[in-house]
Amino acid sequence: MSSKRYFPFFLLLITFSLILLLIPGCSLVSGAETMTVLAGSELKDIEPLLDQIEKETGVRLQFEYIGTLDGAEKLLSGAEYDLAWFSHGKYLTLLQGGRGLVVTQEKTMLSPVIMGIKESKAREFGWVDNPNVTWQDIADKASSGELRYAMTNPAASNSGFTALIGVATALTGSSDAINAGDVNVPALQAFFKGQALTAGSSGWLAENYVSAEDDLDGLINYESVLLSLNESGDLREDLVLIYPKEGIITADYPLMLLNAEKQEQYDTLITYLRSPEFQEEMMRTTLRRPVVPGIQLDGRIPNPLLVELPFPNSVDIIDSLLFSYLDEQRVPAHAIFVLDVSGSMEGNGITDLKTAMNNLTGLDSSLTGRFARFREREMITVIAFSDYVQTVQVFTIDDANSQGEAMQEVRTFVNRLDADGGTAIYTALTEAYRLAQEAQQQDPDRYYSIVLMSDGENTDGLSPRDFQRYYEGLPAEARNIRTFTVLFGNADEDTMTDIADLTGGRVFDSTEESLSLIFKQIRGYQ
Repeated sequence: MSSKRYFPFFLLLITFSLILLLIPGCSLVSGAETMTVLAGSELKDIEPLLDQIEKETGVRLQFEYIGTLDGAEKLLSGAEYDLAWFSHGKYLTLLQGGRGLVVTQEKTMLSPVIMGIKESKAREFGWVDNPNVTWQDIADKASSGELRYAMTNPAASNSGFTALIGVATALTGSSDAINAGDVNVPALQAFFKGQALTAGSSGWLAENYVSAEDDLDGLINYESVLLSLNESGDLREDLVLIYPKEGIITADYPLMLLNAEKQEQYDTLITYLRSPEFQEEMMRTTLRRPVVPGIQLDGRIPNPLLVELPFPNSVDIIDSLLFSYLDEQRVPAHAIFVLDVSGSMEGNGITDLKTAMNNLTGLDSSLTGRFARFREREMITVIAFSDYVQTVQVFTIDDANSQGEAMQEVRTFVNRLDADGGTAIYTALTEAYRLAQEAQQQDPDRYYSIVLMSDGENTDGLSPRDFQRYYEGLPAEARNIRTFTVLFGNADEDTMTDIADLTGGRVFDSTEESLSLIFKQIRGYQ
């Protein structure tokens, strides 16, 4: 038979193979079944193990990373995923009520949320190899100004959320699960007086601890993250891990089945993920503890007596803790919004901007919207710019209710913004730092941050070099104020990245997500 008679069949086979590769869940190479996973960003360190998981189970895990509250809100709104995998699932389990969103769940690994303190500070405090250090001891050092630390925003990140519940429970002096009436606000205010860096992500917090090491004495994070920092070689001074005597709360990373039709694949996954083989490899790779008894602990992981504190048993108690943190306990914030209202923003641009800002005044009643709104005791400065700084307005939020006077004043101001003129990014940003420095000198006990939103490139006013010279001439305290830049429309990505890198901030991309969603995410860093 000639080769010509095989050729059309060969083409047909290739075409059919390509079509199969485009079908979700199909793989000609391994025959693996794809399962979609909504996961916390801290689970990115599992990625090196995904090929091994697929080889042993026949299941390919397709991750989408998201913040804890964002993820809970997405699932509760009806988004369809096969699995959810966060550092803990207790809040989501409580939020779902009787809806049966989570079919079943199994713990997969462990990492307590603790404090890491520079070795020199730990020795100064007498905390090296000291099993009797308490959360109250830490609060006393923070309140006196001797201890400045980093911790994620509990309303945005699971590590901060877990830490808040643990600290709040410990400072009640009781071993019982905390109730709303038990919150010791003065003690928590003393504790959080030392929080000098916040974030919406435990990963970003760890990265920025490295760059801000000279200005901080330690950080609160997952044990695995702190151990990884010590191993990274990036620190000038190792962290001593503190396991407070009253107890801690441990993240147990439950793999939650959401799609009942994938029960068989889920069972196969869990069997492998909890096998000694995987538990040992996971521990070696991520420095998380095995969840299965009988596996010898990696020598790099400390083995102190861990006292586990109870988790609250109601959504109302958790919400009251979060709102109390935001409105009463944390260091009050001063957020400066530098908003582009140049001519290119006319139409949908200015409308989206107004919606995003107005949502922060309490008009967004969603789960994440409730926590992202402007908070009591907070100061908000809005700088609107085009080819010059058009207007500056300062607001003091004394009521987080959407109908509060200050919230209505913000909306009135925002709704009057008009789009016109060119784009003077660096002129407006210089003004923001001038005002921030002035405010910081008058009120140093606030947490300052800047948000810069633009839909274009710099066309007027100061140059990048002009701004850099100005910024580098600022005192150290003012240079510690980070700028979080927002890409919008046809914004110059290089410009926004350079500004974020220079100031220690982060770039947020609203070219593929709504500006309202991006502004809510940024609130975790303010």
